[in-house]
Amino acid sequence: MTASTAIRLGFIGTANQGTINLKGFFKHDSDCVVTAVCDVDSRHTEAACKLINEHYGNEQCRVFHDFRELNRWDGVDAVVITTPDHWHAYMAIDAARCGKDIYLEKPLTLFVAEGRAICRAVTAEKRILQTGSHQRSMAEFRRACELVRNGYLGKIDWIEVAIPPNNKTCEPSWQPMPVPPELDYDFWLGPAPAVPYHEQRCHYQFRFISDYSGGQVTNFGAHHLDIAQWALGMDHSGPSEVWGQGEYPASGLFNTATKVSFGMRYDNGVEVRCVTGGSKVIFHGSRSSLEVWRGGLKTDPADIADTVLADSDVRLYHSGDHYANFLACIRNRQQPACPAEVGHRSATCCHLANIAMQLGRRLRWDPAAEQFVGDDEANAMLTRPYRAPWTLQ
Repeated sequence: MTASTAIRLGFIGTANQGTINLKGFFKHDSDCVVTAVCDVDSRHTEAACKLINEHYGNEQCRVFHDFRELNRWDGVDAVVITTPDHWHAYMAIDAARCGKDIYLEKPLTLFVAEGRAICRAVTAEKRILQTGSHQRSMAEFRRACELVRNGYLGKIDWIEVAIPPNNKTCEPSWQPMPVPPELDYDFWLGPAPAVPYHEQRCHYQFRFISDYSGGQVTNFGAHHLDIAQWALGMDHSGPSEVWGQGEYPASGLFNTATKVSFGMRYDNGVEVRCVTGGSKVIFHGSRSSLEVWRGGLKTDPADIADTVLADSDVRLYHSGDHYANFLACIRNRQQPACPAEVGHRSATCCHLANIAMQLGRRLRWDPAAEQFVGDDEANAMLTRPYRAPWTLQ
C-alpha cells in the first residue's frame, strides 16, 4: 500500500452502529474507500449498499453473506466489525489470520478469555486493531485523564461512574415468532445457543440478553470504565477486587441487569463505583473533583479545569478522530488510540462486574494471571463452550 492508495474497507455488520461507523469513515474519502459489506440480514446489506453507492456515485459495492469470504477477499485491506458481541472474537481472530487490520466495536468481547485470544492473534499476525471506544479520541476525556494523571486533583480517593438503564423488554409471556425471510437466523446465532426467534432478540436489543451481550454494563460500561482505566494508568492491568448487586428481570426475554451497583478496588487503593442513572465519570480527589461527559467537563473548584499543563507533565495519546487514527495506524503500523490489549482490559472490567453481580459475592481478581483467586465457580464464567460447528482457537 502506498501513501496515495486508498485503504479498502469491508464492513461486517451494517445496522445501527454499523451505519454510524460507515458514515464516520465516509468523512475520510481521501484516505479510504468502502468496497464491501457483509450481514446475515439482507435488509441491512441492501440499505448499506444504497448508502455506499450513492456516496461514491457508482455500483461497485460488493455484498457478502459470510464474513469468512469477505475476510479472504483480496479487495479489502481492513474490516470494520460492528456485530453483536458474541461474534466479535471469532470474526476478529479470523480477520487477523487473513491478514486484515481490524476496527472492532466495543465491548471487545463477550467473555474474558476471548479478549486474550484476540490479543494473541493480533500480536502473532502483526495486525492493527482499534477498539471502538471512541471516547479515547474525545478531547474532554483526554483532558480529564491528564488532569488526574498529573495530580491536579490531588490523590484520587474514588471514581464514580454512571451508566444508563436497559431498554424495556417484551411481555413475560412472549412467544416465538416466524423468522423473517431476509434473516439467516442460525448464522446470526452462530456460536450462541440455539433458541427460538423473536424480533427483540436480534439487532439493537441483543445487548440485553446475556447469550449475546452484558447489558448496559458492557455497553456504556465499556466506554466509562475505559476512561477510569486510562486515568489510573491501568491500560495493561485492572482491579484486584470486585463486588456488586444487580436487579434482574423476573421473566421475559431480556435477562441482563436492569439496575446495577458495583464496585472495583485497585491495588493502589482507588475504588471505582458504578451505578445506573446518567452517563458520566466523576473523579473524587483530595484537592478537587472532576466530572466529565460527552461534550464537556467541570471541576470543583472550577479553576482546576483551566489548569495549563507543565512541560514536564504526562501527555496522553492524542487522537482527534477515532476513524482517522485507525487509518493512520494502518499506514504507519503504530499502535492506535485503543489497541487490542487496552480494549480487552477495559472489557474485562465490565465482565468482572457482571460475574460478581451474578454470583452475589465479593471476588478477588489477579489481573496478571487473568483469573479469580480461589474461586472455581467464578473462573468457569470467564468463557463458555461455542455451539458447534464454531470453535475459538
